[in-house]
Formats: sequence, structure tokens, C-alpha cells
Amino acid sequence: MSTPYPFTAVVGQDDLRLALLLNAVAPAVGGVLVRGEKGTAKSTAVRALSALLPEVDVVLGCRFSCAPGAPDPVCPDGPHETGPGSSRPARVVELPVGASEDRLVGALDIERALAEGVKAFEPGLLADANRGVLYVDEVNLLHDHLVDLLLDAAAMGSSYVEREGVSVRHAARFLLVGTMNPEEGELRPQLLDRFGLTVEVAASREPDLRVEVVRRRLAYDDDPAAFAARWADEENALRARIVAARALLPEVRLGDAALRQIAATCAAFEVDGMRADIVMARTATTLAAWAGRTVVLAEDVRQAALLALPHRRRRNPFDAPGLDEEKLDDTLEEFGGGDDTPEDDPDPDGPGGGGRPPQDGPEGPQDGPVDTAEAPERPEEPAQPEEGQGGRPAGSGEQSAVRAAEPFRTKMLSVPGLGEGAAGRRSRARTDHGRTTGSRRPRGALTKLHLAATVQAAAPHQRARGRSGRGLVVRRDDLRQATREGREGNLVLFVVDASGSMAARQRMSAVKGAVLSLLLDAYQRRDKVGLITFRGKDATVALPPTSSVDAAAVRLETLPTGGRTPLSAGLLKAHDVLRVERMRDPARRPLLVVVTDGRATGGPDPVALGTRAARLHAAEGTASVVVDCESGPVRLGLAGALAGELGGTAVTLDELRADSIAGLVRDVQGASGAHRRVA
Repeated sequence: MSTPYPFTAVVGQDDLRLALLLNAVAPAVGGVLVRGEKGTAKSTAVRALSALLPEVDVVLGCRFSCAPGAPDPVCPDGPHETGPGSSRPARVVELPVGASEDRLVGALDIERALAEGVKAFEPGLLADANRGVLYVDEVNLLHDHLVDLLLDAAAMGSSYVEREGVSVRHAARFLLVGTMNPEEGELRPQLLDRFGLTVEVAASREPDLRVEVVRRRLAYDDDPAAFAARWADEENALRARIVAARALLPEVRLGDAALRQIAATCAAFEVDGMRADIVMARTATTLAAWAGRTVVLAEDVRQAALLALPHRRRRNPFDAPGLDEEKLDDTLEEFGGGDDTPEDDPDPDGPGGGGRPPQDGPEGPQDGPVDTAEAPERPEEPAQPEEGQGGRPAGSGEQSAVRAAEPFRTKMLSVPGLGEGAAGRRSRARTDHGRTTGSRRPRGALTKLHLAATVQAAAPHQRARGRSGRGLVVRRDDLRQATREGREGNLVLFVVDASGSMAARQRMSAVKGAVLSLLLDAYQRRDKVGLITFRGKDATVALPPTSSVDAAAVRLETLPTGGRTPLSAGLLKAHDVLRVERMRDPARRPLLVVVTDGRATGGPDPVALGTRAARLHAAEGTASVVVDCESGPVRLGLAGALAGELGGTAVTLDELRADSIAGLVRDVQGASGAHRRVA
């Protein structure tokens, strides 16, 4: 087995190390979500933590790691007799992004359960991680139903596997650690809330720190065993400190003053529910034990807030996580005082003092805490002349970006037909979860039994199979898999007209607000998104297809306008992007959203070029919708004509709102349908 990188050799990343160590002391804190760019030691620190965890005593031969002194009474491998067991290192079990539900929770052999009446259960990763660490890299890319199962098991401490009334339960108590790169997409707010703590990590911009990171990494790669030996004393000291903090934790007192500060802080930052208060209380108590104290101080409450609240205060997907530390300090000061001060507080600079993990020592300078404060408000932009109102006329050149109008709830636009793409919430699809619509013969392992169809298939053969008792004689060929229909996520590709005809400040603000609203809808429906803009002489892929709706919102915010309207270039660029995406992910169906007033200028015969480009999409059956941005008393209807060539739907900005008079959900017409306007 390869030698892991030492935890104490990680340079900087103090918040990350502290959050992991607090969970090692008290797994009830609820795990850690680590957010940050690639190459910031997220995975290295998590894997290194396992070497610091105390060894685990387990029952010999138990696949579920039952404790010898208190075995699980309903363990599938039980019943176990109490007695001496064996010791082994704590495990770090990694959950791959592409894992199936059976791989996560385990699989029950339905054929044997029906035919033989036995519970033949093959444990999954949750059983392997019991009393250890479950590490999910790129947790934001994990399918939603797997995340739900994972977090439910983490919250309840057990996993249930049920197949048509046959169920198995086993213990699943583990330290849950997830890592993610926000550029690749966000977790839903309700899933963020299920992680106890969160930390933001970033690579240091200090040359000395970066030099030290490279120096240590090269030394480790040259001789992992020798490098680990250099840090053995620090590792042993940190391991002993974890054991001491675990022993001290039951004695720590959370006073009324600290509890009032916790409640006041959660109320001040308007977090939903009570989970934040509970996590903060557990974290503050663990911080006190980590510092060698038996009383929770205001500094523990402050540090607990910085770890437990940033991911819970987001009001919408485009809010950056973080806390206003000045507001936090004011709240703690207002509700401070009382019974926080212990009579015999140890020296904070001594071996047990302070809430931070041990520093790297003289070999390498330390990184400072990550700044998670909210970004300052943007200054007001200078007013731009309206289209046709003095100053520079629209379309004569580039104009500065304008802010988007307030987003609103949009009508649901879906792709027609029945897909088989990744689970989501937009278009109809065959999925593993959803309502049962029929049955089929299983392809591979049976996962969702259709009981009625199975009985119907087995019934005609009972006499020939010599049935004599009450039980049904079931064979492999009789089993039927349930087919289910749910919803899939799509690729929503936005093609936004940023030309001079759209450059009037009020109109572009409304257009950006509409696109932002559609992006918010795409986030909620678990879509991938892409953004293409066209202006001047060409079209630009502002954002290649990605799961990061936040990134699309940032690109949209800084979008400049002006110049001619190369409509054909925008549609041709979209055609190229979709062609590549069909090869990369053929199961994910696209939805093309063109945001324009329909004008086409620049180059020879721009209208004919735009028409031919639109027909390319129609010929390939791409579902499309044109958001008509034309305004004014005289309307040319060019966007409606474009929708007709695309074989899709045209909808005005007003009609896009879910609360408009035309409040019915309408599917986007496919290539075979004539265009229509939502009324």
C-alpha cells in the first residue's frame, strides 16, 4: 500500500485542516464540504486524515464493522456475541461520481428472496465506510438521488435497502467529506444544509508559500516513506491530541451565554430551520475540547459560525457563500457576557490552547484564513443614452455592460418526446426513479421488480414446474423489471443577441433579467447550460456547456453590447457546439434558447444566411424557443419568423413569466411542428 501524504505536511489551508480535525474528534458535527478550485490539496488533506484516526475494534468476519463490545442487534451478518475482536485502521472509502445506487447502498437478490425466502445481501460502500470516512470527490456532480441516500444515511446513522417489501438495515455511521469545484456546478441549497461545516480553499498567491508547497511535494514524490518519516513526530502528536479531545468532549459545558450567542447569530443571518443552531452548538463544543477547555467561549462561537453558516445563508443560487464578519462580531458583542469565562482557563498559547491545528513550524510560512466576506457592492454605472435619444446612436459601437433586471419565475420549457438522459427536472424521460409505467425483461441485474408482471409471467407454468405447496415457483426468466418515467436534465444552450439593436439600456436590462431567470430555472432543473453571444462581425462562445450556472450568470453580467447583428453566425456557432456535445453526451437532449429581436444585419444577404442557419437546427430536430425582445408600438414579427424556420416556439418577454395571463406550461415544438406563439 502506498504511503499517504502526511496531514501535518499540508501547507496552509488552516480552515480545511481545522474542519477535518473537528469532525475527527466529533463525527456528530456532521461532516465537511470543501469548496475550491482544482489543485488546492482538497483530496490530499482528506486522504491524509485517515492516518490520524484511532484504530477501530471490529467483530471478526463482520462485513459491517460492528463493535465487539456493542454489536448491532440487527446486523445482517449477526447476531454477534460480545467479546474481543480485532483492530484495524479506520477506512477512507471513496464514492465514485459514476457509482450506481446498488454500489452505494448494497444490493438485495430479489430472485432468491422470492424463490427461496432468504435475504441474500451484498453490502455497498455505506457498509464499507461504517465507523470510518466516506469521501465523495466532486459531490456536486453526483446524481441527486444518490446524494439524497448518502445524506439520509449520514443523518440517521443507518442505511435501509428495500426491494418490494423485502428490507435490510445496517449501521452506517461515518465521517462524510465532500469536495467540489464551484465552477462545475452547485449543490442544491437543501443539500448544502445537510453538511455540517463548509470551507472555501484557494491556492495562495504568496510566492514563499507556493515554493514551500512545491518543495514538499517534490520531496514526497522522490521518496514517500522518507518524507513521511520526517513528519512522524508531528503526526503522532496530532493523533494524540485527537484522542485527548475525544476524551474531554463529554465534559465540555455549553453555557447559556454561548447558547444565546449561537441562537442570535443564526437569527441575525436569517438561516432556515434549526439545523444551523444545532451544528454551531456541536462545533463550538468541539472547538473548546480541541483547545483543551471545558467551557465554550465567544471565540469558539465565532469560529463555529465561520464554519457552519456560510453555505446556509445563500438566498439564491447566485449568492456567493460567506459571512459579513463585522456583522458577526456586532452580534456576538451584543449578546455576549455572562458565564463564558472559565475560572481556570489554560494558557491559550500552551499545548492545548487555540482553535487552530498545529502550524507547519519554521520550515514553511503559513497561509492566512480564507477571506469569505461578501463582495462589495458594485458602483453605479454611468447612464447610457437610450436608443435613438441623443448622444451616440445604438449600434454605432460597443457600449458598457448594464445590470440585469430582477429575475422572475419562468414558464417551464421542455423538450418533447421521451428521453434517457441524466436525472433532472425538466423533460420527460425513462429513469430509475419515478412513476411506474410498465415492465420489461431485466438487462443485467434486477433492480426494480415489477411484482404483478413477475407473478403474471410465472403463473402459467406452476403445474409444469410441479408446484405442490402454497408458494409460487419463480424462475429467472419470470422476473420483470419495472420501467419508470421521471424527468431528465437537458443541455440548455443560450444564444443571446448583444448587437446594437438590443443596446438600449432599458431593453438590455430586461433581456439580461430574462436570461438570468432562465438560468435560475436551469439551475433548479439540474440542466447543463452554455452561452453564445453574437454582435459585430462574429459570434463567441462566452461559456462552453457546463453544470455551473453561476459561471453563466457571471458571463452574462459583464456582457457588452453594440455593433451589427450577425444572426447567422450565432446560429452556426450554436450548431457547432451542439454537434460536439452530441458526441460527448449523446443521451442529454439539447434545448436551444435564442434571445433576439430577430433582426439580421451585416454581410451580404444576412436574412437569407440566418434562414439557412436556422434550418440546419430544424433538420436535426433540435428543440428550440425564441425569446422575442422586440419592443415599441410597431413590431416586425421577425423573431416569430425565425422561430418558424427553427421549427420551434416564439414567446415574448412578458409571456415568459409564469404568472402571465398565458399561465399554461407549453412544450417546445419539435422540428416537425409549426411555430406558434404562446398566448
